[in-house]
Amino acid sequence: MRTQVRGWRWRRNPLRRRSDVIEAWTVLVVSVLLFVVTPLAGVAAGLRAHEQARALAVSQRAERHQVQAVVTGNTPERLPTEQGDRDHPYRAQVRWTEPGKGTRTAPARVPAGTRAGDLVIVWFDARGRSVAPPPDEFAVWQHTVTVGVCATGGAAAVVLLGHALERRIALRHRLAEWEREWARTGPKWTQPRA
Repeated sequence: MRTQVRGWRWRRNPLRRRSDVIEAWTVLVVSVLLFVVTPLAGVAAGLRAHEQARALAVSQRAERHQVQAVVTGNTPERLPTEQGDRDHPYRAQVRWTEPGKGTRTAPARVPAGTRAGDLVIVWFDARGRSVAPPPDEFAVWQHTVTVGVCATGGAAAVVLLGHALERRIALRHRLAEWEREWARTGPKWTQPRA
């Protein structure tokens, strides 16, 4: 049965090498970085992303307005995936009445399965172009959590990659140290005795 002595790298003893002390300090630093710094980095990135997403949502709510319109076109035209949003993937002609401006008609984003005569809610910007609805509070928080988790994961990956690199360098130094020691003591042990 193998006996393990905890903390042997921290205690003074004749078998402790310089590389053992460096490894002990490295493990301590990596632990602090992983369990304290990376979550703080994720929280900081998430809070910054929340502020930016909330400001964007507020500005989009101010720029955009929703109207209740009737679809006048027959078959909606499919939008390319990079332009459309998931909830409104098609474009069709819609008609609505705007107070003080009368009846208006324009192409707008509509949900899948919409037919002529259906009542839909569409969003327009200040120039009258059909746009996606502004992000709601759930979307802002979803963005915040995603950025925070990704920042935490990225910081942890950098720390672990740095630790793996340090371990590789330390192993190379340890092997070189053992080679030097063996070159010094090996001949004493391998010489034939009379």
